[in-house]
Amino acid sequence: MKVSPALVLTAAFLALPFIGDAALAAPKRGGVINVAVVGEPPTLDPMASTTDLVGMVTQHIFETLYTFGKDWKIVPLLAEDLPQVSPDGKIYTIKLRSGITFHDGSAMTSEDVVASLKRWTEVATRGKQTAPKIAAIEAPDDSTVRITLKEPYAPLLALLAFNNAAAVVLPAEDQAVPLVKVVGTGPYVLKERRADRYIQLARFDGYKSRSGEADFYGGARKQYLDEIRFVPVPDPNTRVQGAIAGQFTYADSLPVESFERLKGGKSEAVVLKSFGWPVFMMNTKEGLLANLDMRRAVQAALAPDDMLLAAFGSKDFYSLDGALYPEGYIWHTEAGATLYNQADAEKAKALLAEAGYKGEPLVILTSRQYPFHYKMAEVAKAYLEQAGFKVDMQVVDWATLTDRRADPKLWNIYITHSPFLPEPALSSYMSDAAPGWWASDLKHQTVGPFNTAVDPTERAKLFAKVQEAVFTEVPFYKVGNFNALSAKAPNLQGVTPAPWPFFWNAWLE
Repeated sequence: MKVSPALVLTAAFLALPFIGDAALAAPKRGGVINVAVVGEPPTLDPMASTTDLVGMVTQHIFETLYTFGKDWKIVPLLAEDLPQVSPDGKIYTIKLRSGITFHDGSAMTSEDVVASLKRWTEVATRGKQTAPKIAAIEAPDDSTVRITLKEPYAPLLALLAFNNAAAVVLPAEDQAVPLVKVVGTGPYVLKERRADRYIQLARFDGYKSRSGEADFYGGARKQYLDEIRFVPVPDPNTRVQGAIAGQFTYADSLPVESFERLKGGKSEAVVLKSFGWPVFMMNTKEGLLANLDMRRAVQAALAPDDMLLAAFGSKDFYSLDGALYPEGYIWHTEAGATLYNQADAEKAKALLAEAGYKGEPLVILTSRQYPFHYKMAEVAKAYLEQAGFKVDMQVVDWATLTDRRADPKLWNIYITHSPFLPEPALSSYMSDAAPGWWASDLKHQTVGPFNTAVDPTERAKLFAKVQEAVFTEVPFYKVGNFNALSAKAPNLQGVTPAPWPFFWNAWLE
């Protein structure tokens, strides 16, 4: 799969002025950085959560067999190389790197990997998504893992590489659910966690980096920093003020209206162009929106242009686009997109009447920790009420939202966002087990052939049918495209801006 350079995140990042000069400086060892994040992670088990915050923190502690290099190509991490795949596409033979140790000093073997992958298929939403395709996970010897599939499954490597509901490798004896010991193979080890204050990571002296150069999330991972502290700062204005004052070395997920304010402070703006898409996920399992006509009423009522304007203020930071991937991606298609941006209250009212709506509250979960989520929710509430819905907008902290969305009795819509991912199967809606629980015959009839096809051109055509099914059954509502804003201290070098910021290979000047 080749993604257009115009829309690849890494290509956009290379144009940022601070990267070119930083790359020329000699890295220095030592120092501690404070990274302001949107809140307290609900868990440090990367298999058990699909939240970006969990993936961002835990990718420094745990590692997967594969990860993503430049242009989102899949590259080996704990695996020695890309797998050998049988001619029928069903058997993946994976050689493991030698000399890898866990933070507890034990050596990593295929026994650990097999136990971890089996746990992943039982615990992680993306593992559960993969499990029905797997016939066996075995260890022919201490340095080899073999995955046998029931049928070819094109997304397998991308799912194994993803840091979200991640297939991380844990010691075979530390597979408890919920996770008890935070022990991985990553460049940093958990030193201390103080709830709502900080998560402190320290250099793991036993870490064995890959050789060669850094390659986005892949390649060499150098441990220049002594410690990384992730500091929960739920209030976005506090994150902005801390960045301006130089209190934080890196501040993640800032309101875009703070862009001009950063220019006069002690931090530099980091803009992630063509970052991703805000989305209203709908509960198709229980409650009002288990009814398709109700979901279509929501689809008909919403006005994404007004929602995006309220959320981002300037078209420098957003674009109106219903396609699940923007132009330039192999996955871009307009199939079904005529149902986007209807803003038709009368049509919505007719659909509500057809569905037998009796004024039950439509519960929308959102959080102020991502200000654009909350602002979009306010506008959506007005349009939905105009269409005849009675809206109960519940504003909670992000950790509470991620807890509540696991219970289908507690919500009808929750608001989130996602980067544009290199493989559509990585998106949570592709899993029947993800909150929203979209699991219809039409979904399976379109997603199944897409996942088993191997040829990229054929898969792109099949994805058009998946997108059309999304617009037909409305398991979620994509609002548009947006750019994201973060900030970093001028003396923090070696950072490649990324959707889940990472701080191996970073140093303080």
